[in-house]
Amino acid sequence: MPNANRGAVGFQSSEFEQEYERPSKSELKRQMDELQKLGAQLVAEPRDRVKRVPMPDEVKDAILMCQTITNHEGRRRQLQYVGKMMRTLSEEEVAVIQRTIDSWKGASKAETAALHALERRREKLLTDDKALTDLLTEHPELDVQHLRTLIRNARKEQAESKPPKAYRELFQILKDLAKQDKEGKKAASEDTDDDEPADE
Repeated sequence: MPNANRGAVGFQSSEFEQEYERPSKSELKRQMDELQKLGAQLVAEPRDRVKRVPMPDEVKDAILMCQTITNHEGRRRQLQYVGKMMRTLSEEEVAVIQRTIDSWKGASKAETAALHALERRREKLLTDDKALTDLLTEHPELDVQHLRTLIRNARKEQAESKPPKAYRELFQILKDLAKQDKEGKKAASEDTDDDEPADE
């Protein structure tokens, strides 16, 4: 039954109001600035990446449109519009976009580290004969003769300052092997997941 005296007791009603107080102007400004920055981050990303981000079409269209504008003033106005569109998103939609951007940062760091590791391995193949033996132990299916020829040609290219054709092909082979290993591990982990009894 509703309480007829509700609001008559001062401290109860004032506490209730404070709990549901609107954000301050400075807090709203900060939130708007963050959404504006988030929109600008998306504008700076490659188009194919932006197209894969889960968000409403009108927001995505505003971002993709901004990427095509080269005129400084036009781009500035479109960026403002992107910020305005970003403010129409729910907190959940903003959180999904933020997580996607964060995952790109992590992925690109991991990709860079993986490429550096492949480059180091290629250098080792050119300077240390044991590196080829190690590689063949890991991947007995490889064509030994072809690899030896590539290594010899890559050394020759470096010595004679020739275009690095064999050098690049070696890198591509290592890259393909790394991709196969990764897919193999992924498939193996999926198999072990399948082995677990399903919940009834």
